[in-house]
Amino acid sequence: MANELKYGDKIHLQNGYGGFRGGYLDTNSGNNAEGAFYGVSTTATPTRAPGTGTWEILSASDKAAGQPVLSGDLVYLRNTYGGDGGYLDTNSGPKAEQKTAGAKFDVSTSKVKDRAPGTGHWRIFAQTSATTNGEHVRVGDTVLLWNVYGGNGGFLETNGGSTDENAAYDVCTNAYFNRSSNVADWKIHKAQS
Repeated sequence: MANELKYGDKIHLQNGYGGFRGGYLDTNSGNNAEGAFYGVSTTATPTRAPGTGTWEILSASDKAAGQPVLSGDLVYLRNTYGGDGGYLDTNSGPKAEQKTAGAKFDVSTSKVKDRAPGTGHWRIFAQTSATTNGEHVRVGDTVLLWNVYGGNGGFLETNGGSTDENAAYDVCTNAYFNRSSNVADWKIHKAQS
């Protein structure tokens, strides 16, 4: 089928806040949390620097490269900055102001797939699809990404401004799947290899 997302594909993730003006998921600067590699925020363009906004989708349940990604699958997201910008990971607590809105964990990258059990595992749920045939996730779909750390690591979202250079919004996880204005919606775009 056309536009089916496959394991090994490289993608950009555009945040849905304010009518998809929440920016693109991006690695930016360092992170002081133990085991963290790069900080994660959003930025206005998927190409702020080479590879910072590009994520390779990998199976967390041993599906081979080239197999289709299905709604409900467990995935890893590996950033391509510098050849390997690390794996999207929950690590440490959110900012105090984020906690008041249900935030659970800060988000960064880690050099390993799972810094602790489940911190790098994300369950991908297609919210809308270009077609309703089957359970496939497709380019152009809007998805939710739910972290499984501790049985419920929360939904990936934008929450508040970021102090990172050329960044738009900070990224964390939240207990609520969409606490406000589609902040947990992420639209999939195919990256140019």
